[in-house]
Amino acid sequence: MSIEELAADLAFLGPRLSRARAVLDQHAASETHIASRAPDLVVWPETTDEVARIAAACSRHGVPMTGWGAGTSLEGHALTPRGGVTLDFTRMDRVLEVRAEDMLAIVQPGITRERLNEELRATGLFFPVDPGANASLGGMAMTRASGTTAVRYGTMRDAVLGLEVVLASGQVIRTGSRAPKSSAGYDLTALMVGSEGTLGLITELTLRLHGQPEAISAATCAFPAMGAAVDCVTATIQSGIPMARIEFLDAASVAACNAFSGTNLPPSPQLLVEFHGSPAGVEEQAARFGELAEQFGASGFRWARATEERARLWRMRHQAYPAILASRPGATAIVTDVCVPISALAQAVEETQAEIAASPIPGPILGHVGDGNFHAILLIQPGDAAELAVAKALAARMAERALRLGGTITGEHGVGMGKLGHMAAEHGPAWGVMGAIKQALDPAGLMNPGKLVPQG
Repeated sequence: MSIEELAADLAFLGPRLSRARAVLDQHAASETHIASRAPDLVVWPETTDEVARIAAACSRHGVPMTGWGAGTSLEGHALTPRGGVTLDFTRMDRVLEVRAEDMLAIVQPGITRERLNEELRATGLFFPVDPGANASLGGMAMTRASGTTAVRYGTMRDAVLGLEVVLASGQVIRTGSRAPKSSAGYDLTALMVGSEGTLGLITELTLRLHGQPEAISAATCAFPAMGAAVDCVTATIQSGIPMARIEFLDAASVAACNAFSGTNLPPSPQLLVEFHGSPAGVEEQAARFGELAEQFGASGFRWARATEERARLWRMRHQAYPAILASRPGATAIVTDVCVPISALAQAVEETQAEIAASPIPGPILGHVGDGNFHAILLIQPGDAAELAVAKALAARMAERALRLGGTITGEHGVGMGKLGHMAAEHGPAWGVMGAIKQALDPAGLMNPGKLVPQG
């Protein structure tokens, strides 16, 4: 591996290549407890051709390459444990085309979901996948992200129709099309979505859009206990009420959000719900949910029909992670992420809560429970080896429980480095097949090494 020779080959980038220590250190940090060495170079490509030239040069010199979007990943996806080149896609952030009649947009990978929706406002369309963080769409595709609206609109798996991808050799391929469906061969789009940059680098995405709903109504309601709230979620989904969002916060999460965001929700488990549709449809859905929730002991309904009220509500929810961190000053966190069948949700949440309560560390629970996905934010003091060991053990038991109940070790955050140890248990021999695909497309193992697949 010759970084000096590679840097010479990439001299065409000019000031868009950096070896400055501050820049390298910036790209060695993320919202995770996972430590990593810094990259050797950071580059900022602006075109697909430049990405292809960078990849080809890395391949010639045997240098690892890792994509970087907004740096919001939670499992160390964009870190560089083996050094190499970080390709920062923040300069590839344009909307290339909006085809309103086909309800799709073609974008570069560095654009964030909030920026895309700002540019779509005049079209009557929007992009619904909402992971909370203002993540880049390339990063969201690579981790198969979802979020608060997945219960109605699906995840990035459902949103991505096609991709332009640069492979390790520098070859550029296109997957998928603008058609609503296809049966033409292997689904390479689906293969790339969720591949975490281990198979290629996304340089363009074709995304499915949705019409902005005519009416929106949101609400919060309190429950006497966590089990009742989770049972209400299960009953709501099974009853077929078309929720746009249904989020859960336990009492500790509510207290943290109140202190951080200045809200005054009752200090008990809460559901946050939202309905999209026609005015009459939204009114009917809200009434049906209210009747159902009352059967599970819900009280204190607070409706947010005005745009500003809804914005405050979801801003509070999106700020839950920093709010929970602030509830234990100086703490960092291991953020867990499991997903189970709806029928197993109550058991998974209650068993998790009991284990955390019996441990010496706090771990507020929240999640996108409408699709069986929830998180525990396990708060630990930096440098405290005993607390780190407790948190890792709790996270491991959550993953094992999810698998025992027919679920998955990660519903939306992805594998990265943080969940590698659980992949064999979830996939068995199929994990080896993933490794074989990686070997076929990236025989030298240069694309985001140390992530997702079995390590050679």
